[in-house]
Parts: sequence; C-alpha cells; structure tokens
Amino acid sequence: MNATQYVISLPNFEGPLDLLLFFIKRDELDIYDIPISQITEEFLVYTHALQMLDLEQAGEFIVMAATLMQIKAKMLLPKPERGINEEEEEDPRAELVRRLIEYKQYKEIAEQLRNREEENRLVFYRQNFLADERVIEPETPEETLRNVTLFDLLTAFKKAVDRARKRKDIHVVERIAYTVEEQTDYILSIFNQRSQVTFFELIDRLDRMGIIVTMLALLELIKNKFIAFHQDDNFEDILLYKL
Repeated sequence: MNATQYVISLPNFEGPLDLLLFFIKRDELDIYDIPISQITEEFLVYTHALQMLDLEQAGEFIVMAATLMQIKAKMLLPKPERGINEEEEEDPRAELVRRLIEYKQYKEIAEQLRNREEENRLVFYRQNFLADERVIEPETPEETLRNVTLFDLLTAFKKAVDRARKRKDIHVVERIAYTVEEQTDYILSIFNQRSQVTFFELIDRLDRMGIIVTMLALLELIKNKFIAFHQDDNFEDILLYKL
C-alpha cells in the first residue's frame, strides 16, 4: 500500500501584520476589539507550518506569536480593583491595534498609488531632472526629533498633491514618463549626497503625477527599511533620513 503524500501549501503574506489583517477581514472581526484567544490559535498554526517550510522567513511570525501569547496571558489575569482616582489600565491589545491600523493605512494608500500609476502611466509626465535638477545643500541633523506615524507622511503627501494642483509650470522642458523604479533611483541618488532631506524638498518641482509616483517609491523604500522619517514638531515638514 503506497503512503499518501501530503504537500503543505501556504498563502503568502508580507509579514505578521498582513496575516492578522487577513484573519480580521475574513472573519469580519472588529479591529478595535480583537478576540485575542481565537486569533492567537490561528496565528500559531500558520507560524508552525511556516517553520517547517522556511525557518528564516518564520522569524518575524515567531516574534509576533510570542507577542500575541503575552497579550493573551495579560488579558487572562484578573483585573485589580481600581481606586476612585486611579486611571483604568490600558488595554493590552492597544499597541497591536495601533500597529494594525497604521499598517492597514499603508497597504491601502500603496494600492491606490499603484492603481493610479498604472492608469496614468501613458498620460502623465515629469520634468527632466537632468535639465532641471537643483543642488540640494546638506543639512545639520536636528538634536531633537520626534517619531511620526505613516499617517503624518500621508498627510504631507496630500498637501503636496493639493499644492501641485494649484501650481502652473512656468517653463517648458523635455517630458519623460514617470516610473517607480526611476523615482526610487532618484531618491537614493539624493541620499548618496546627503544623509537627510525634507519631504517637500524631495517633491518641490514635481507635478501631481510626479508626486504620486515619488510617494509610491518612497513607501517602498520605507517598507524595505532603506529610509525612515521624523518630524520636528506637529505640522512641521517631515524629515527623511537614510538607515
């Protein structure tokens, strides 16, 4: 009697947050009230299968599995009685929820930008950077910077697009079609000259489509940990720097 062969086939997820969002969407769960026991069990099953297939890739998932189990353990502990003036303890899931929402926003905007790039690839053009390139002077790093979220970066992106709509080109240049790969090279070339640049310096001379494609390239570089971003203060320009 021949033994039956079983082949494990797993869907591909970009990372542990991507997998959690899949569970939440599939089961129509409330992202603000995640049933941690249920989602932890499913996550562990996937992680165990992934370990058998690709131990190196499973690393991030193992870390998230440990985090989920820690959250689950905290939620099973009896809550101590609060005094009248004592504040209620933060939900153990709060940090996970924040990360999931930020990641979800990233995925949505990245997908919108990809779709828009495909729709307008043959219609919108950018100025010729070789003919119109400006010299960017190096900056001195700020002593104190605060961490900003992806939402802050997307807010700056919206302002840039709105500003581009109102601006009219005052000179004619050779027109070259935008691509994400080209804008990625352009961003990296700037960071070869200096360690940091502000977001609005990066997109200052671009038209609307140029800003969109550059933003898509920027998101990919952030996702792949080539660059990161900070902000001096609320509503200030966002500072991008090379990792």
